[in-house]
Amino acid sequence: MPAERPTIVATSGGWRRGARGGLEWAGTAHEAVRLAQVPSSRRPRLTYLGTAGGDQRGWAAEVHAAGARAGFDTTVLDLFPMPSVDDVALHLLDQDVVWVGGGSVANLLAVWRVHGLDTAFRAAWGAGVVLGGVSAGSICWFTGGTTDSFGPELRAVTDGLGLLPYGNGVHYDSEERRRPLVHALVGDGTLGETHCTDDGVGLVYAGTELVEAVAEVDGKGAYVVRREGGEVVETRVEPRRLPS
Repeated sequence: MPAERPTIVATSGGWRRGARGGLEWAGTAHEAVRLAQVPSSRRPRLTYLGTAGGDQRGWAAEVHAAGARAGFDTTVLDLFPMPSVDDVALHLLDQDVVWVGGGSVANLLAVWRVHGLDTAFRAAWGAGVVLGGVSAGSICWFTGGTTDSFGPELRAVTDGLGLLPYGNGVHYDSEERRRPLVHALVGDGTLGETHCTDDGVGLVYAGTELVEAVAEVDGKGAYVVRREGGEVVETRVEPRRLPS
């Protein structure tokens, strides 16, 4: 069963380190799986894309191990040095959840477009495959956001896939330059209304509607930043605490 409506879970979270040091899927990723409405007769199918980090094999091994611990049927869709499946679009349509890792969102978007993933993701989203990710894997679904893809100084990226008609700000509480740049970009019109997350927080969208914020840890928030009457206004969205 696909999700009831086209669904995106855009986060500054999704991972944690387990008690024995291995990588584990955290609450926002598990929420994406829950929203996929997977029948109890089989394991959730999740594919991971590490394009933004250059498809690192060591990280892919961690993803497979984390999936085994969580009870997911996990695949890793690589694009370097070539796509790791014959038909990328069909592979995505066969998943319950797609999760995109962090890194360079500018490079990610360029590589995806070369391989037609911009079109493939829109089709998968419309078919009820839940799309999710962290950092670059969050920004990519929006019109744009703030990024260090171009160098140490944060800049705007404005050519996101645009499935969600907003800007996106990630790591809002852990990287001090993120908030002022979001405010400046909304203020000068580079970004429109922008939705932001503290680390450990995710935003859940049904279609293009922001349904709720969810959190893996206490004390964190989400934020909507918009321009009203010539002023930039930031409104906090209190997240629902997910089970540990």
